Amino acid sequence: MIFLKLGGSLITEKSQTETARLEVIDRLAAEIQDVRRENPELTLLLGHGSGSFGHHAAAKFGTHLGASTTEDWKGVAAVWKAANKLHRFVMDSLLAAGLPVISFPPSASALAQDGELISLAIQPIQQALSKGLIPVTHGDVVFDETRGATIASTEAIFSYLTETIKPTRILLTGLSPGVYNRSGKILPSITQAEFAELFFADDEPLDVTGGMKTKVKYALAFSKKLPGAEVRILSGEVPGHLREILLGSPKGTLITY
Repeated sequence: MIFLKLGGSLITEKSQTETARLEVIDRLAAEIQDVRRENPELTLLLGHGSGSFGHHAAAKFGTHLGASTTEDWKGVAAVWKAANKLHRFVMDSLLAAGLPVISFPPSASALAQDGELISLAIQPIQQALSKGLIPVTHGDVVFDETRGATIASTEAIFSYLTETIKPTRILLTGLSPGVYNRSGKILPSITQAEFAELFFADDEPLDVTGGMKTKVKYALAFSKKLPGAEVRILSGEVPGHLREILLGSPKGTLITY
């Protein structure tokens, strides 16, 4: 059972508003399908980031901080529209590659409290997995009992799902080939004890869900919650790398608690 995230930095041009890297998305979809052909028993749950779609809209309206006014709620709708637009590109590509995917947008069933997910419809996802389908979720706007609204990252969704669905591998792909140390070298592994010594120079203010530092925090939490699971941060930018990773190649940075 693999949870695979296709990062927003990988599938969009993050510096250009609502610009999808369609050729990259198509290539990633083809690589996933190649692996499925080689290993028909492979069970996948996919998620993807929002990149230059949802993040731009959320930063403009401050949706991750909450919503209360009429303008705020217009912003919530704008973030939903942007995130859904990218999701449609991803779903169309996955379907065109022949993958049996089905969409599970968090905005339709999730609820948060002060920025933390407290509920999400899991049973339909479990049913999809049991029928051989590939559930696809994504970073999305969700209603929040405290703030009115907030943004749920793909990592936050994965975190909630791991309470019930226990993946053996969690793979978080992006542009970066892994996590860098202060000397600019990719670390082969990171532990909780080493986290405080890391320097995250590549965090982007536009990323309303926290950038690489937050991604590593989630990865460490995954590793703690799922003893024995393989948790990696890696790149899907080089053609063929995602296929190799799904088949077991130890690329990127291994995260262990």
